[in-house]
Amino acid sequence: SGGIRTYLNEKSSYAAQSGAFEHHVVFPGRRERHEAGRHELRSMPYAASNGYRIPFGAGALIDTLRRLSPDVVVLHDPFWRPAGVTREAHSLGARVIAVHHASAALNAAGLPGPAPVYLPLLKRIYRHAYQDVDAVMSVVDPSPDSGRNAMIPLRFGLHHAFRPAPAVRGRHLLYVGRLAADKRIGDLLEAITRLGGARELVLIGAGPARRAVAARAAALGLGSRVRFAPFVSDRHALARAYREASCVIDPGPFETFGLVVLEAAASGARVVACSSTPSVQVAAPLVETFRAKDPEDLALAIERSLGRPGDAAAAMALGDRLTWPRVFEAELADLERVLG
Repeated sequence: SGGIRTYLNEKSSYAAQSGAFEHHVVFPGRRERHEAGRHELRSMPYAASNGYRIPFGAGALIDTLRRLSPDVVVLHDPFWRPAGVTREAHSLGARVIAVHHASAALNAAGLPGPAPVYLPLLKRIYRHAYQDVDAVMSVVDPSPDSGRNAMIPLRFGLHHAFRPAPAVRGRHLLYVGRLAADKRIGDLLEAITRLGGARELVLIGAGPARRAVAARAAALGLGSRVRFAPFVSDRHALARAYREASCVIDPGPFETFGLVVLEAAASGARVVACSSTPSVQVAAPLVETFRAKDPEDLALAIERSLGRPGDAAAAMALGDRLTWPRVFEAELADLERVLG
């Protein structure tokens, strides 16, 4: 996901700048290559819209582990032969941490058909993936999915661009993120029909549900009020986009963290998110919340948000508290505490 990609990139930068630890990232890509702490292994594309890929087994991954001989292996993918990778890591003398950043419900919501059909299988996969690891890292309780409690909190930080600054706030609503079924953008569209003032919705991002979102908007009579915009890679530009919206909304109920919520709140934007989104607890009281899968309650939350004044001091304090160096210093201390 975008949030985990940001987390890993920031961790690599912190490791290089601080020298606190040596950091390597092993990931599926187009071809095998190893350079500057990044190890790309051959895989096949799964979805061009989001860059997800399926590795060709775990052989190259295990060979890479043997060459690196790590002290700690952090597993972010419960589907990339985790049991075999854990056994190999243990044989090399490494400790293994499983990061729980996508719940079974989130994975089920992204598959075709009714989500409850997939949940039992996905939970078995999680339990198998986590059964032999030394600890689990998570921002939510992973035990319903995996049978394991989190011993280390998964923390996220903020780039210095995400701070309050002067801005002319527009009338449009803003969504930033992947366009996918599990994000429940349709709930946001339905909520907009309940709002007065004919506000425009700007959707920044790409994904497989773009056509479905456009069709749903047209069916609700919102076609002319919904505008798609490309992914914004520049963080300063993204922070301006947050601040210039009348409200930033994250309608999805399956966020394992919700980095957009944190970024927008620290930038001084008005923010609305589902009450189940973990970053809401971190950014409170800067975020208005609503019940999951409830467009009417979402509309009420948007109206409350539009009526509240900004709190630049609280936004600045949030950003100052969650710098990436502080996040990784705390994570390293947790690893030393748990693993010895």
